[in-house]
Amino acid sequence: MAASTPRDPQRTGMSRRAFLAAAATAGLTGAGFAYLRMGAAEPSWSNDDPQHAGGEVTLAEFSDAGDPLGLVTVPKVIKTEEEWKAQLTPRQYAVVRQKGTERAFTGEYDKLYEDGIYRCVACGTALFSSETKFNSGTGWPSFWAPIAEQNVATENDWSFGMPRTEALCRRCDAHLGHVFPDGPAPTNLRYCMNSEALLFMKK
Repeated sequence: MAASTPRDPQRTGMSRRAFLAAAATAGLTGAGFAYLRMGAAEPSWSNDDPQHAGGEVTLAEFSDAGDPLGLVTVPKVIKTEEEWKAQLTPRQYAVVRQKGTERAFTGEYDKLYEDGIYRCVACGTALFSSETKFNSGTGWPSFWAPIAEQNVATENDWSFGMPRTEALCRRCDAHLGHVFPDGPAPTNLRYCMNSEALLFMKK
């Protein structure tokens, strides 16, 4: 299925841009790489806690060419924060582990429309396909659906005093971005993702 046609940026992403503008006014920038902390409450448990090192999830597996390989049951990826810091770049860590947001129009995949799939930068789980990518005009890579419902989890996010839906990798709980109800048909959803949370595999 071909990617959707570009949408009018004046009609998409207004709530996200509004909160980004407010945060920018507050001066939430980092040296060389500005990102926003989502301000969500700390999780009730820590990845450093060995009691939470177990657990399994059932995911849809895909080849790098985007071919479905069936469902697989795999262990959750649980690492200490020091292990994540050693694996990820500072920018990736700021987004996927600290729930940051890269600045609009700066991400590597914002304007990328080549055929392929997007995997989680932290654990390699297939998350999105180029077939559902569209130009939202918001400055972040946007998709109208994940590659498989099993692979992307969602949670309520009340940070910044506004209700939103956070999207996370189901296998490693990496923060990916947010989901908004202003996308194109057939889902009318916009999965607004951070490039730093994704790894593109060209078909």
